Amino acid sequence: MNFKNTILKQIEGGLIVSCQAREGQPFNRPDLLALMAVAASLGGAAGIRADLPENIKAIKSKIVLPMIGIYKRRIPGRKIYITPTYEDAVAVIEAGAEIIGIECTFRDNRKDELISMVSNLRKNYPNLLLADVSTFDEALFAQDIGFDMVATTLIGYTEYTANKISFDYSTLGKMTRFLKVPVIAEGHIRKPEEAVRAIKYGAFAVVVGKTITMPSEITRWFVDEIRKVSRTTSEERYKK
Repeated sequence: MNFKNTILKQIEGGLIVSCQAREGQPFNRPDLLALMAVAASLGGAAGIRADLPENIKAIKSKIVLPMIGIYKRRIPGRKIYITPTYEDAVAVIEAGAEIIGIECTFRDNRKDELISMVSNLRKNYPNLLLADVSTFDEALFAQDIGFDMVATTLIGYTEYTANKISFDYSTLGKMTRFLKVPVIAEGHIRKPEEAVRAIKYGAFAVVVGKTITMPSEITRWFVDEIRKVSRTTSEERYKK
C-alpha cells in the first residue's frame, strides 16, 4: 500500500481532533497542545489537525497519528490565511505533517497561484494536499487542480458564506455526491450526533476542534445557556 492510501485508510470514517489555541489562551504552547493531542489519541482519535510548524513538531514527537498541518498567517492586503504560500506548505511538511491543509477559496483572485503551488508541491513532496474550501465550486476547482481531498472548513468564514452559522449538510451532501476525492466535514460541529450525521451524508472523516480542545469556549457555551434560564427563572420568581 502506498503512502497516500496508507494515510487515507487510517483516517477513513474517523474523528480528527483539531488541537489549536488562540493567541492569549492558556493552552497556547507547543508542549500543552502536544499533551492535548495525546489525550485525543487516548480517546480514539484517528488523526490530529494542528497549526504552526513548532506545534506540529511538538505533537509529532508525542503521537503517531496522521496529522493535518496548517500554517495560519496573515499577509497584509490579503484575505487568505491558511497556509497561503508554497514556503508555508514546505514548513508544515518539514515539521512532520502527512497532510497539508491549504486555503482554496476564491478570495484574492489567486487561482493561478494555487495551480502553481499544487503543481510544485506535487513535484517535490509525496504529502497529501487538503483544500480548505467554503463552497461547492471551490471544492470542484480544488479537485480539478490536483488536491487529494477537500474539507468544508471555511463554510461560514468567507464573506460570501457568512450567513451560514451552523454546519451546512446540504453543501456537504452535494460535495460527496459529485466529487471523486474524499470530503472531510469540518466547522460548526459541536455534538456527536452532528458528526454522525456528517458521516451519513458521505463525509470521509470529521474534524472537531473547539468542542473538544478549547475549555474557555466550552465554558462560555454553558455559561451563556445557564444565564438565559437564570434570567427567566429570576424574572418569574420575583413576579410572584
